Amino acid sequence: MALRELPLRAFSAVCRDLRPVVPSLRSSARRNASTDAVQELESSSSLTVPPPSQDVAKGFDPVAQSKARDGKLPSSRYQFKSPKYYRGPLHPHQPPPESDPSSRLFQPGPFSLPPLEQTYQSTIAPDLLALTYVHLPPGFRSPVKEVKGQRLREWTGDSPYYKNRPLRPPRGGGHLSLLTPPRTFRNVPKITKVTVHSMVKEAMENSGYIAVAGMVLQAITNVRSIPHQARHNVTGWGLRSGKTISVTADVEREDAYHFLGKLVNIVLPRIKEWKGVKGSSGDDSGNITFGLEPDQVALFPEVEVNYDSYPPKMIPGCHITIHTSATNDRDARLLLQSIGLPFYGKYIN
Repeated sequence: MALRELPLRAFSAVCRDLRPVVPSLRSSARRNASTDAVQELESSSSLTVPPPSQDVAKGFDPVAQSKARDGKLPSSRYQFKSPKYYRGPLHPHQPPPESDPSSRLFQPGPFSLPPLEQTYQSTIAPDLLALTYVHLPPGFRSPVKEVKGQRLREWTGDSPYYKNRPLRPPRGGGHLSLLTPPRTFRNVPKITKVTVHSMVKEAMENSGYIAVAGMVLQAITNVRSIPHQARHNVTGWGLRSGKTISVTADVEREDAYHFLGKLVNIVLPRIKEWKGVKGSSGDDSGNITFGLEPDQVALFPEVEVNYDSYPPKMIPGCHITIHTSATNDRDARLLLQSIGLPFYGKYIN
């Protein structure tokens, strides 16, 4: 009895497996286009187009066409060159913005952010905005302060040249400090540039010192250093006009964050008995400067790994100036403290 039911069970199993396939076969066999539409299709293709005549083929000479242009390429929008100099906002030829690829100052990237810049964007910038933000309700007017005297002086006299002229600066050699605008998310202080400068007095007698200084600065900053020559003869300092005595490297963008990251995380923690940066260091415009001794410059990884390749006792010291977008030393010091740069002594804001 079981042997008789075996073929029936096998047939039912096959039908069960083929049941989902039948609707798909029906849809694939269905015609979606009428016979008339199929007949209207073109039977020819682009491959059946006849080739050009022999006269046209023989007359094609690209070398002769290029010579006929007299060395001038056809007009194209890719031949635009931005003006080399900025001649004012009213000049008809204005240079494009730095973000435009046709600009002379265009720099592609950044393609990856250094760790210090990632920390600034994710943590430091929001914290600085919260620490320096001052909320003013709508309609608030600051009270008028009693000023002993006007800082800017007016022009006195009957000369017609004095009319509609800006006020004169205060007396003396002092300068007016920059105004601090209200803090918003658009003007959070940030690092704009780092300048590394090294002056080598021994280069007056031996030019090898200035060569070593240039190689060291180029190694630690990843930027080609620029040499500077003495302009005047100074007997007290032993300077002679025309002699190369110093080198400078301006570090910007990604290289600036890489340099500060090495400085804060590797070099400064290894300096023995280093108090930090003086609190009085600053130019009242948000730029902080400090110096490193020759033995401290040798702690950079690029110099330490190739220390034997440099002549002994020829590695120079350097001055490091950190340029920020802050308008006063207090905000600049707060920014540098947040990235790990210590300060000591009396703060001068």
